[in-house]
Amino acid sequence: MTKERWYEIHNCDILDTPAVVVYLDRVKKNIHTLIESIDDVNRLRPHVKTHKSPEVSTLMMEAGIKKFKCATIAEAEMLALIEAPDVLLAYQPVGPKGKRLVSLIEKYPNTKFSCLIDNENSASELSETFLQKGRTADVYIDLNVGMNRTGIVPEHAFSLYVHCKKLKGIRIIGLHAYDGHIRDKDFNIRSKRCDEAFSKVVEVQQKIFSADQLKLTIIAGGSPTFSIHSKRKEIECSPGTFVYWDKGYEQLLAEQHFLPAALVVTRVVSKPSPSVICIDLGHKAIASENVLPERVSFLNAPHLKPIGHSEEHMVLSVEEGNDLQVGDILYGLPYHVCPTVALHDQSGVVENHLVVKYWETLSRNRSITI
Repeated sequence: MTKERWYEIHNCDILDTPAVVVYLDRVKKNIHTLIESIDDVNRLRPHVKTHKSPEVSTLMMEAGIKKFKCATIAEAEMLALIEAPDVLLAYQPVGPKGKRLVSLIEKYPNTKFSCLIDNENSASELSETFLQKGRTADVYIDLNVGMNRTGIVPEHAFSLYVHCKKLKGIRIIGLHAYDGHIRDKDFNIRSKRCDEAFSKVVEVQQKIFSADQLKLTIIAGGSPTFSIHSKRKEIECSPGTFVYWDKGYEQLLAEQHFLPAALVVTRVVSKPSPSVICIDLGHKAIASENVLPERVSFLNAPHLKPIGHSEEHMVLSVEEGNDLQVGDILYGLPYHVCPTVALHDQSGVVENHLVVKYWETLSRNRSITI
């Protein structure tokens, strides 16, 4: 008798495709694995960009996680709706976002909010925005440790700190460093590069402490460097993908033992020739920033090879004589799950091989109420 595969869904007839499905037992297992991989749950500040879900965030809170990180005002509001105690908007508010952040703070007093800054002009503007409302913003200085996406180079961070001390509308409470450029498959090489980058953050922390006897909190890393930063004892860590995991990190991060917990379910919609099938997994349903062969891997048909991709379709080559038919179900593991989830307004929740309910991907929206 063939053993039942973990991902098989018995009531797929109710599931319109393409669809994201999440496996509740595996989500809970991944949260448990995360907590077990660090000495103190209070050093965890997971990023919610992967799931964007109040239900998943609630599961984390029930497990003892009280701090979160997010990238958008909508994600921050999603967390506030479930009264998450501590939320970092890991983004520098520019333009209307500063006023939206003030509105968020005013509307949700049970959540402590903070954000990032990386230059004097933005710090001054944010200070003025908050002063107009009689408030003070808690702020982390965002350090560029090699990603070259955001942040101030560590060598100039102290002068930014000195500038911010003069501003009455902001309060510097920490340093933030995202090292997402460090993605070496070899763990020893990744560790060496991570340590080198992090040493610059410590230098900034120590310089500020020497000047003012103020020891700023450090928030560092994401998923690729979590195994390294989690051993540092004092800093906060911000992995995000762990909760669902994906093919990309499964291949890259062999030392991390999270389980794939979110799949895309798709159907064969056409068989235009004996060696080609078409499925309903287009650009609008699966993250497509990677090259074509590295967008999805099919658990129940690993031999399938994508040869074409458009808005509503993915075309796959198959061996002639295959038994795939129109209507057949394929279970796809995304290479990059975070933007894949964001393409779907809801996720089916699977328990005991059945889709039992749906979770809204609430903060995929640009705004909720603010």
